[in-house]
Amino acid sequence: MQSKAVSNRASSRTFIVVLDSGEEAFTTLAQFANTAGISAASLTAIGAFENAVIGWFDFATKSYKKIRVDEQCEVLSAIGDIATGDDGKASLHVHVVLGLSDGTTRGGHLLEGKVRPTLEVVLEEAPAGLRRRKRPELGIALIDLADEAKT
Repeated sequence: MQSKAVSNRASSRTFIVVLDSGEEAFTTLAQFANTAGISAASLTAIGAFENAVIGWFDFATKSYKKIRVDEQCEVLSAIGDIATGDDGKASLHVHVVLGLSDGTTRGGHLLEGKVRPTLEVVLEEAPAGLRRRKRPELGIALIDLADEAKT
């Protein structure tokens, strides 16, 4: 992985993060956010995966139905955010649309993605921290604007 801060204003930073072939996207981005001290950001990305696991959230079971994509696929769109989770670490929430070789797509929550050959990510840090809290009644963690994380 390579990264470069392309803006470093007093209130926020912008990073370009380029993941290399073989890196696991979700884990690598979470590690980068923790190392860079990012507590609130939006992200966009394009690139490709060797394979991926995306999820569709089932409210009845309060869990993600895993959808495996076991082929080379284009990351046509990835959008998401970063907030501080209950454990004090970066918590990513990323949705992707993956393009397959026959022109069809798969989409959902990014759970895993093995990069091949690259994933190019733009991270726009927000000037204030965000907090993501687990909501037991829903089975997922959501941003809680009443509990702003310290930056």
